[in-house]
Amino acid sequence: MQEFDYALTLFGLLLGLALTEALSGLARALKSRRHVRIGWSTALLGILVACDVVTFWVFGWQMRAHVTASWPMMFAGFLVTGIYYVAASLIFPGTPDEDHEAHFAANYRLVLVGVLVCNLALFGWVASIVGTENLFSARQIVISWSLFPVTLVAIFARERALVLGCIGWLIVLYPLSLVWP
Repeated sequence: MQEFDYALTLFGLLLGLALTEALSGLARALKSRRHVRIGWSTALLGILVACDVVTFWVFGWQMRAHVTASWPMMFAGFLVTGIYYVAASLIFPGTPDEDHEAHFAANYRLVLVGVLVCNLALFGWVASIVGTENLFSARQIVISWSLFPVTLVAIFARERALVLGCIGWLIVLYPLSLVWP
């Protein structure tokens, strides 16, 4: 077994559980939709975290030659994937009867802080391996660098429309990264 395969058993498991947690919350919400209104805010936050987890998984695969089964790498990977799991578990309420909008208002900041921390860790790790010479192209500034200030604005903003606009922008970055070479 190669080192990446060994590391993937832990990282893949936690990332898979994070996606499962988000999808389970969505399924619970859809089952209770006749009794409780599911707001756009909760749905957008779920889409953001799901896209981010999948992107993290893709980066892990692309950087697999640099993944070692050392204690620091495994612990750092555990911390990041654990944060994703906790963030995903906070998206949807635990009970189907809980107000989704109130739950969003109480938890979106924690979820976004988790996403921000994970992306900072990923960005730093990738930059330490591939260098920083390609980090300042127009594409990188829009797709990679805009994530940080936009997430911070969403975390600290009080206006719901601004928070949702920021989350919307963050979601748009994923398909944009596919069509902008």
